[in-house]
Amino acid sequence: MSARTATILFIVLSVVPLAAKNKKKVVLPDYVLRAETVQVVIDPNAGEPVRDPFANRKARENVEAALTKWGRFRLVLEGQSADLIFVVRKGHASGPAVRNMPTDNRPVIIQPNAGDVRVAAQQGHAPGLQNPGLGPPDTSPRVDNEIGPSEDILALYQGRVDYPLDAPAVWRYLGKDALEGPQVKAVEQFKQAITEAEKQQQQRH
Repeated sequence: MSARTATILFIVLSVVPLAAKNKKKVVLPDYVLRAETVQVVIDPNAGEPVRDPFANRKARENVEAALTKWGRFRLVLEGQSADLIFVVRKGHASGPAVRNMPTDNRPVIIQPNAGDVRVAAQQGHAPGLQNPGLGPPDTSPRVDNEIGPSEDILALYQGRVDYPLDAPAVWRYLGKDALEGPQVKAVEQFKQAITEAEKQQQQRH
């Protein structure tokens, strides 16, 4: 065995235990485990497929229904402070998509939520999630050619901070039909991540 080969082998064997140790790291920060309130919004950069203009709105409703059934968090409305923010984006094939669709507006609804009554009336995407930069974004509906993932995305961001979506997501799941109901695969994956993080938190104490 040459000296070069021996050196490479030593480096590989040294890295393996480190990689195994990293798998035991807490996958979610403690503030996620302490969170009580969540907000579900549509990705401000997501367009609606021309053939399915309600895609993102239905995905948001599916996630809200799954979270309500779970019962761990209390859903709050857009414009209210939430500990965590879920962002949904329905996947579709690249091609024509409509941005700022009126169908993304949340109509006035009355929905029981753990004994409370939710009344919501959101117009368009939730404001204040991203820094507007040089000025307010263009909110007029328009068609453009969107190139994006074909899989559904559910991303989690820390709430109660300025422009939360400008920071990296603290958790993300991408998968085919992951936002379809009633068994929302992305929410089930998040529940597993919570369980894993709580076990690791207990091992640290």
